[in-house]
Parts: sequence; structure tokens; C-alpha cells
Amino acid sequence: MPQHFPFSAIVGSDDMALALALTTISPAVGGVLVRGEKGTAKSTMVRALAHVLPPIDVIAGDRFSSDPRDPNPLSPDGPFAADAETETRPVRLVELPVGATEDRVLGSLHLEKALSSGVTEYEPGLLARANRGILYVDEVNLLHDHLVDLLLDAAAMGRSTVERDGVSVEHAARFVLVGTMNPEEGELRPQLLDRFGLTVEVAAPRDPSVRVDVVKRRLAFEQDPEAFGLAYADAEAALSDRIAAAQKLVEDVDLSDAVLFKIAEICAAFEVDGMRADIVTARASAAHAAWNGRTYVTREDIRAAARLALPHRRRRNPFDAPGIDEDLLDQILGDDLPPEEPPPGESEADEVSTSSTDESGSTSEGGSTDEGGDDDRGLSSPRNEDVSKPPEGEGGGFESVVGAGNAYRPKLFQVAGMGTGESGKRSRAVTSTGRRIGAQAPNGTGGTLHLTETIRAAAPHQFARGRTGALRFEATDLRLAVKEGRESNLILFCVDASGSMAAKRRMEQVKTAILSLLLDAYQRRDKVGLVTFRQDTATLALPPTSSIDIAAARLEELPAGGRTPLAEGLLQAAESLRLERIRDPRRRPLLVVITDGRATYGPDALDRSAQAARYIAASGIASLVIDCETGGFRMGLARDLAANLLAEYVPLGEVGADALTSVVRGSVGIASSAGAA
Repeated sequence: MPQHFPFSAIVGSDDMALALALTTISPAVGGVLVRGEKGTAKSTMVRALAHVLPPIDVIAGDRFSSDPRDPNPLSPDGPFAADAETETRPVRLVELPVGATEDRVLGSLHLEKALSSGVTEYEPGLLARANRGILYVDEVNLLHDHLVDLLLDAAAMGRSTVERDGVSVEHAARFVLVGTMNPEEGELRPQLLDRFGLTVEVAAPRDPSVRVDVVKRRLAFEQDPEAFGLAYADAEAALSDRIAAAQKLVEDVDLSDAVLFKIAEICAAFEVDGMRADIVTARASAAHAAWNGRTYVTREDIRAAARLALPHRRRRNPFDAPGIDEDLLDQILGDDLPPEEPPPGESEADEVSTSSTDESGSTSEGGSTDEGGDDDRGLSSPRNEDVSKPPEGEGGGFESVVGAGNAYRPKLFQVAGMGTGESGKRSRAVTSTGRRIGAQAPNGTGGTLHLTETIRAAAPHQFARGRTGALRFEATDLRLAVKEGRESNLILFCVDASGSMAAKRRMEQVKTAILSLLLDAYQRRDKVGLVTFRQDTATLALPPTSSIDIAAARLEELPAGGRTPLAEGLLQAAESLRLERIRDPRRRPLLVVITDGRATYGPDALDRSAQAARYIAASGIASLVIDCETGGFRMGLARDLAANLLAEYVPLGEVGADALTSVVRGSVGIASSAGAA
């Protein structure tokens, strides 16, 4: 008996079970993305799915799992004889680790044979192994973007093409792509979200009786996995038979013009971009009909498909909440489609129990359409402020909370020098992707073969090795390509939330600038953190994370008021960066200090702030000071702080790329006028 938790024994994940069933019935749906908090059986359910899928027939000895019924299998191991030997085996579940390289995913030149025999031979990767199976990526949001693009392209095209290192190969890659992720650890870009066919939001059940049932089943499984599996053997077999029947029936499902028009009407009403939503919803509706033993599509089929295919396609930026308005969906569906009941004489397939794959499930969580979008307040220049006296709230308990305005495109701020961090889109670094700038001997981190440099390293030794024909290589000759690309960084915001920042227009500008930088960090795959300081202390409001959503939420609720403990804020930021460097030594930080430079808390506040700034500069931390001081009379304290930090200095009004462009154009215009004069 396999030592795996039975699929039909999992409780409380009905939508996820349905989505997995639909995409295995019709792989053309495009895979499933499962978003949910930790501890919700996401991985358990995906791994259990492989054991209920019907076995497949493959050509014996073929590394690419070709279907014997395919007249022209796309396999580099072919061609095959008409009477080639076949074998039946279970569907494979191939897990792709987050740290996988492109070579491991796509496959590449067989190095051992190339170096020992001079033979150019393709060594298959994970996509070849996953053909006609399930490719599972846990924490898909942490996978490099170029690998996610690669997987989704292969899943959509049903084939993988390799053109690298002297290898030119194309093979079938028809697999069910399943990705799971915890949104707290960061989001996928909307472009990548759209490429997944279906998406599901999962959460732990709130009903105590359901939670008790989950615990009892898990404990029973751990105590005796074999007996627990036997108890669900009949349910597993029935589920496997139902999937097999649906796979055969789905090609016969009729997608009438009325059905397609209704799907198009729904997609248009929810304002989804492109046509992928229409296609996926149509395929999922047909799969849902086949799942229920029908060859025609009903209103409920379309509704179930839309609930899974549309929510993630309505997100246009990372701060939009996923979900759709189910009341609006029901209004659009109306009653003009065939009823859910089959016509006389056609039997309905039995529903799977709620504990496994009940297709009706519970109502979708997060389906509200209360989007709460950005308001339309502009970013006009604030009024001049009197800085000759302490601002309102500087010495007392006054505090206020002000929202951000509309985000804009900020200037690109980078960490100087060359890093070696995770692939991203901010600072220059030696990465696994990018342009080739050199070669090096293997150092245990993997990489792409640099064939020219490998041959060059071996060439001087050919006489000593007794070469008589082809080049003779040894392991010491191997050279890997060194590539320059971009890395992601840790952006730690150190935000002044004191009374001097509490003026509504100023704090609105500050929050808008931070929100804009957060969006930029999201697009560049950075981690972000937030330190705030006000009254008499500094707080790590958000430890470094990849979740820009959480950072934006903390920013929105940030209050302002009280004195300015600038030194405490800088020291808290330095300590946070020190700890993060221990956890993630390869990721270079960028400290963004947002303040007017005033320091009003404690004795010798300005001197202590200067000392803290020099301490950070001595530690080699790259810094940026955004000066929030406004008005006709300026003290210039933020510029002094930047000098002590050895940091780049930028006034708040020049954070936006458009503002900087205007400044540059103005300077060029003045210079041109002077030259003409």
C-alpha cells in the first residue's frame, strides 16, 4: 500500500479538488495555481492527485513517455516501429525545486559523453520526465521569472524546444502544471498569473467540527498509513474511474454558440484583458460537463468554470484583491441556458463526497468586489510650512493617519558595484541569466557550459594526453559561462513618522512615494522591509519579506505624530540589516531613509543621529535619503544626513522619473539658452 495520504480523505478543499480534477480531465485548460496560507494541505493534495489518475500506456524504453497511439510522436528517441513494445505505468508526479537551473528544467548537452567521447547528445530535463504527467512547483512565486515563463510556454504549446550548447532538440511536453504559493511570501506578476488556467484560494476551515475531523484523519494516517489507505481504497478507485470516464467524454462535449456567447459576455463584463480568459473558461466548462457525465454545457458548468478562471485575471496590479462578484456573475448568467438537470433518459454521474471533490463546493472566498481602489487625489506641491517652530504634534501625543495618492513611476535606484544575488531586475550582478562576460572553473554552484573556453583549456594538453583523433578532455578542462544580469535587492524603508511629517499633504506625498517604490520593488523582484520611528522609539513594522501586499497594508495604516527619534530609527535599521545579512548573505541591501532630517528626541539628538549615520556608512550599506523638507526656508538637515551616510540624496519631489526628466530637460534648456547667448 503506498504511503501517501488519500486524495478522497482530504477535508475542506473542495474548490482546489475541483480545479485539479478539471485540469487533469482537460490538460489544455492550462494548469492550476493554488494560493493559500501555510498548513492548508496544498502539497498533500497535489501529491495525492497522482495516485488517483488512471495509468497511461507508453512506448517501452522511450525517455519521453510517448503515447503508442500517436502516429507521429515528438520524441528524440524515435522513430519507433509500428509494433514497438509498450508498457503501462502510473502517471508521474515531477516536482520542480525552487532552486532548479534552466539546464535542469530544459535539459542540455550530456557533459560526460561530450567530454569523454566528443559526442553531442541531449540529456533530457524535468520537462521531458513530466510529459503526460504532473509538473508540480511548490512556492512557485519564489521561482525565477524566466523559469516560470518557460514552464508556462511549454504547458501552453505542449512541446519544449532546446537550442543551446550545440544541441537542437524538440520533444513533447504535455503536462498538468500545478503551482502552490503562500501570498505572504510574495505575489506572481499579473502577466504570469494570467498564464495559469485556473486559480484557487484556500484557507483553513473555521468550523471547529471540520478542524477536528482534519486532525483525527491525520493522526489516524500517521498511526497506521496502510490501514488508513485501505479504508479509502474504494473511494480512490471510484474517483479514478470517474476521471477516466470524463477524460474520454470531454472531446464529445458540445460548446454551442449560445454557451460561447455567454462566456464572452461574462469575460467582457468583468473587464478581463485579452482572450485567454474566454478560451480557458470554455475549456473548463466542457471539462466540468464531462466531470458530471454530460455532453452539453449548463449554466452551472459555466458558473463553476468562471469562478476558477476569472478571479486572478482581474488583478491589474499587486494591490488589487483577487476574486469576483458572484452576484454579478449570477445576474449575467441568467436563466437562458439549459437547466442543470439532464434531459430525460440521460443519467447524471454521482457526485463525489464533500470530503474529496464536490464540484459545487463552498462559495469562493474572497469573492467580494469591494476593490477600494486608489483615490484620485493629485500630488500638487504642498503649501509652504513654517519650520521656525515645532510642527503640530511634535511635542505631544497628537497623531494622524493619512492615505496615499496615486502611484507613479519612480526613478531607478540601484546598489553600486557588482553583486552575486538572486536574479532580479535592479542592480548589476553575476547571475545565471544575462549576457556572457567570461568563464570560470566549476565552483559547485552549477552553470552553463562555455564550450569555447573548455576547448581552449584542453588544447595545450593534447600532446601530453596522447591525442590521436578527437580532442581528449579531462574534468579540469571544464569551464562554465559567467553571465552578467540583474539581481534583486532588499529595500529597507526607514520612515520618519514624527509630528514634522504629520501635515496631511506632506504625509500623503511621502506615502505615495513609498507606494510607488513598493510597486517598483515588486516589478524588480526585491524583498522589502519597513522601519518607522516616532515619539521616543523605532519599530520594525515589517520584517523583510517578498510580499508587497503586506508592506502596502502596513504603509496605509502608518500613523504620524510626536517627536523625531532619528538616531533610534537609523540604529534599528542597521540592526535589521545585520540580522538579514546573516539569513541571506547574497542579497545586497539598499537603505531608503525618508525624513526631513530633523532630530528632536533625546539629548544631542542631531549629534547622535550623525554618529548613527556614520556607523551605517562604515558598514558599507548602500543608502538613499529622500528629503521631505518643503517650504521657502529650508534647514538642509536631510542633505547633511545623506553626507554622513555617504548616501544618494534626492528631494521628495524628484523621486518620480517624470519629475527627474523635467528637471533634466529644464537644465538642458537653460544651458542651451546660455550657449546661444
